[in-house]
Amino acid sequence: MENKIETNPLIDKLPPHLKQYMKPQSYDQYTPINQAVWRYVMRKNVDYLSQVAHRSYVEGLEKTGISIDEIPSMYGMNRILKEIGWAAVAVDGFIPPNAFMEFQAYKVLVIASDIRQLENIEYTPAPDIIHEGAGHAPIISSPDYAEYLRRFGEIGSKAISSAHDIELYEAVRELSILKEAEGISEEKINEAEQRVENLQNKEVEDSEISLIRNLHWWTVEYGLVGTLEDPKIYGAGLLSSIGESEWCMKDEVKKLPYSVEAAYKSFDITKPQPQLFVTPDFAYLQEVLEEFANTMAVRKGGWRGLNKLIESKQLGTIELSTGLQISGVFNRMIKNEDNEVVYFQTEGKTALSFREKEVIGHGVATHANGFCSPLGKLKGINLAIENMGPRDLQAYNFYDGEPISFEFESGITVKGLNVTGIRNIKGELMLIQFVDCNVLYKDEVLFTPEMGAFDMAVGKEIVSAFAGAADDDSFEIENLISTTKTIQVEPSVEEKELNKLYLSVRNIREENSITSEENELKNIFNSIKENHQNDWLLPLEIYELISEIKSNLSEEILNHLTKIKMNKPKVAQLIDNGLSLIK
Repeated sequence: MENKIETNPLIDKLPPHLKQYMKPQSYDQYTPINQAVWRYVMRKNVDYLSQVAHRSYVEGLEKTGISIDEIPSMYGMNRILKEIGWAAVAVDGFIPPNAFMEFQAYKVLVIASDIRQLENIEYTPAPDIIHEGAGHAPIISSPDYAEYLRRFGEIGSKAISSAHDIELYEAVRELSILKEAEGISEEKINEAEQRVENLQNKEVEDSEISLIRNLHWWTVEYGLVGTLEDPKIYGAGLLSSIGESEWCMKDEVKKLPYSVEAAYKSFDITKPQPQLFVTPDFAYLQEVLEEFANTMAVRKGGWRGLNKLIESKQLGTIELSTGLQISGVFNRMIKNEDNEVVYFQTEGKTALSFREKEVIGHGVATHANGFCSPLGKLKGINLAIENMGPRDLQAYNFYDGEPISFEFESGITVKGLNVTGIRNIKGELMLIQFVDCNVLYKDEVLFTPEMGAFDMAVGKEIVSAFAGAADDDSFEIENLISTTKTIQVEPSVEEKELNKLYLSVRNIREENSITSEENELKNIFNSIKENHQNDWLLPLEIYELISEIKSNLSEEILNHLTKIKMNKPKVAQLIDNGLSLIK
């Protein structure tokens, strides 16, 4: 298959800052062992999950074109996902939470195209195509759930993160890469696990992104639906884990009613979950999501919202009561005795927008060195400028080309030459430009004529604060790709030989030439016994084929698998599961 990014109209509409995470699937890099791992997991999942998963799962496998026998191609998935209004893109492992959720807002599934090693066939902390393709994709065939996923993306992408969140993301990404890479020492993996554990246990105030990430974990990844007595699986982490999908149904795992309190329940990505949350239906997920969204700065604004942006030290946006949006890195605010923001400031490149579109002439080229403005009502008249009628504006001499001097209730004074104003669609002033302007607060000089023209934002309060820019086109695309890269290890000679054996068995199965190739299957099995004694999956695949005909080889393979179970107890259940599927 060609090494290119498969697309559909939804992918074409993605903004450039999201497209930077996309990569080709590189289908030809999947080995015969990879294909066998996929097939084993899918056969087990379809057999078991048909009993315990939400009904949308099995239906969704067909609707989304997920094959049991081979790893899906992005081309095939996008062709079929298009029919249900979604798309899929391949990425390199974990991507930042805000970006992940923003993809969802555009109805695009993010699929880590790598696949887990045979050693991690039951569960891996790393995102892989089994988790994404066989977990997330099928369940979106449910319209209610698909809409929840999209809405979650819209809200989650606005959540404000902290420096601790970024550090934890990088640590988790590194751990997931190391666990899936061959030849990595236990010492190095243990060190990475310790870093993640230390960061998870660090006492820091919960950020919005950490709280909404918890909601995502307990629903999209590890959610159950139905009743506490008879829950069904819909979370992708459970759907893609043949170990946890069975474990989660046991009584040892507490089943709790889903509520907004799940946002305050943290999780450990490296361990099975001790409790899970059960939603009565997918519609209820949206109720809880909206309840949580009402606590976020994107809806509450105010000094707390601005303070979250200041502490994040990352690009964010505030929206004023006039609809004017200021995007930049915020570094200061002044509050009055009622905790109302009366002044704010950004550093570095800043852009002004209205309804997510940059205001002409007020991009980062104009505001390359930051932006600042007072807010609130004017002293004496007890009015915000946005609420002034023509008579009020006349009284305060708000005329283009006229000198003006006024004072806010906060004590901030503005004195300069009024050049022009920009109004919103209601006719309210939302931006006024002054030249030869001084802005003072008590004994502090906030702005002087030497700093250029003073563009004053008009608004009595901050009504919203959220992560990212109001208009994505306002800022140059930053290189947000993690410096921690997935590790591609050249397979050893032994692995190459084993892959050839897997390929031979695969070809015999697909060509349905079992009887004529019985001797070849015996030769392959003998080679496994001599050179690959620890491999259990290929003998299982041979047994599956040979069990269809009467052959002495069947007994040999069963004896060999019994020895492996004794020598490697960790894979005993996997072998038994495989044999039960055959029977």
